[in-house]
Amino acid sequence: MIKKSIMALKNALIAFVAPLPSILFYIYFLNHYQNNTHHLLSPVWSWCHQHPLILANILFFLNIDVGFWLISLLQSSNWMIDLYWTVIPVLLVHYFESHPGAEYNSWRSTLVVLLTWVWAIRLTHNYFRREKWQWGAREDWRFTDMAQQHGQNWWWVSFFGVYLIQQVFLLGVCIPLYIVHTVNKPINLWDVVALVMCVFGIVYAYIADTQLHTFVSKNEKLKEEGKTMVPNLDEGLWYYSRHPNYFGEQLWWWGLAIYGWSLGGTWVFFGALINTLCLAYVTTLVEKRMLKQEYRVEAYRSYQKTTSIWVPWFKSSPKQLTKEKYS
Repeated sequence: MIKKSIMALKNALIAFVAPLPSILFYIYFLNHYQNNTHHLLSPVWSWCHQHPLILANILFFLNIDVGFWLISLLQSSNWMIDLYWTVIPVLLVHYFESHPGAEYNSWRSTLVVLLTWVWAIRLTHNYFRREKWQWGAREDWRFTDMAQQHGQNWWWVSFFGVYLIQQVFLLGVCIPLYIVHTVNKPINLWDVVALVMCVFGIVYAYIADTQLHTFVSKNEKLKEEGKTMVPNLDEGLWYYSRHPNYFGEQLWWWGLAIYGWSLGGTWVFFGALINTLCLAYVTTLVEKRMLKQEYRVEAYRSYQKTTSIWVPWFKSSPKQLTKEKYS
């Protein structure tokens, strides 16, 4: 128990220290970018001032891709990137909002910053609740499976498969945060549409994750007592779709994309689309994993046949499906 506590404290310290290089560099830039042109680093500050998006990518590459990857090699675990998926958008929105070259509508900016914080708090809370409030107790099971598949090559494959790919996804879906802070236009109807989608997505995902957490906790208790576990969650939001938490999460990202699109970013949906395709792949992995657990195979196959995969919908009748199959 003491050993676990020490490990958790060490991981917490690492998690807080890990992003400091980028944060300290950016703070130093903010304090010195207006220095006179004869200063040694003036060309660097001038470049950082003119290229905020490129700078964000460079800092991400050096600090997250390379830095977090090196930490993962030392710890033999990729746990930290899962936690920082919920934190990086918050860092990015404040970076874009505070950058000297930013130009934006203050009401829209405040709203988007608050929404990003609410989303991050919800997802971070769900992460720690799922991990029983421990820091770095385990890595995502998908990374563990990938490590087994790649064997001795995993140490370098993980750089591309775990870290570099995160830059593509996270910077892609966070592009609306950048656009919001580069265009100064009055609030319009699309802002309202985006707000409703974002709030509904956050609330919907929270409810779904809470129902899932309750279900898993009850099953863990049944297992400890030596009783038969419930094979499948088929109540609440999970009655209407097999992955309501994913549906809510997608509503959030697509709602955020509308903010960027309404300000002229016609290509901004590309990031949300890539994220959706990635989550579709994750969905297939999750369902394959569910079907590997013998006690729930039959129940889950029936669940797949009658229940919508993402979008909430009414259940299909098994008898109706059978009739359609042989008609």
